[in-house]
Amino acid sequence: MLKLLTWNIQSARAPGGGTDLDGVLACLDGFAPDADVLCLQEVACGFPGRDGKPAGDQFAGLVQRLPGRHSARAHAVDTLAPDGGRRRLGSMVFSRHPILQVLRHSLPWPADATPSMPRIALEVTLDTPLGLLRLLNVHLEYFSERQRLAQVGALRSLQREAWSHARQPRQGGPGGDRDSPFAALPRPAPALLLGDFNMLPGSRCHQALLEPFGDGTPPWRDAWPLAHPARAHAPTVGLHDPGGAPCTFDYAFVGNDLASRVRGLHVGEVAHGSDHQPLLLELG
Repeated sequence: MLKLLTWNIQSARAPGGGTDLDGVLACLDGFAPDADVLCLQEVACGFPGRDGKPAGDQFAGLVQRLPGRHSARAHAVDTLAPDGGRRRLGSMVFSRHPILQVLRHSLPWPADATPSMPRIALEVTLDTPLGLLRLLNVHLEYFSERQRLAQVGALRSLQREAWSHARQPRQGGPGGDRDSPFAALPRPAPALLLGDFNMLPGSRCHQALLEPFGDGTPPWRDAWPLAHPARAHAPTVGLHDPGGAPCTFDYAFVGNDLASRVRGLHVGEVAHGSDHQPLLLELG
């Protein structure tokens, strides 16, 4: 069994308004202590917590607190801080299994008269007991449907591109040099797409992501109905907000060639600072 967890930690927000990385990891240990892969969104560096106090470098803090795991990061936001340092917001992947390759894809950001920020997809190739897997950790735009639709289109293009690479592996470096930047590394066809999509089940964005390709590219499949055929999506946001309406924004998608390997999909109910709940995907 391979277990993959995704969670928008909202800059490690604590219930009191500050930040608490140790509390985040305690929640993860309580919900899925044996998770093989962690996909985290809204990891921050240089931004103050909601209580105004410095939050530090959470990218480095997570690496320090998760020794022995392979890790990769991607910054969606990277700006100059008033003190001359950097302010960064992005995603991380931690894996018990080797990360063979890391790719970072800036997602479309068309102009729109709404609040928004840059978005990115972090792609890693994992060498797992189930074979080589391509994993994308994403966080799509919240306020602008126009931008979110464009980002969904880019994710579909990446799936088509990766499928073409899997069918026609690229040639290695001159003379077959394995130490060359041209060294041919696999970009496998079996793929997973996890993260915070800021879209509702059945919405235009959700339907667009799941559309067939028509050229042999494996379509994306929503893992929730694969694991729970008779149940509506469980909410992943707002479970502990007494004034809000819980909804589903966090998903696990698998390529059609992995659909038969979905064994379970579970939503945590951790009472911590983030509005989101962790989501655990099990493959066998």
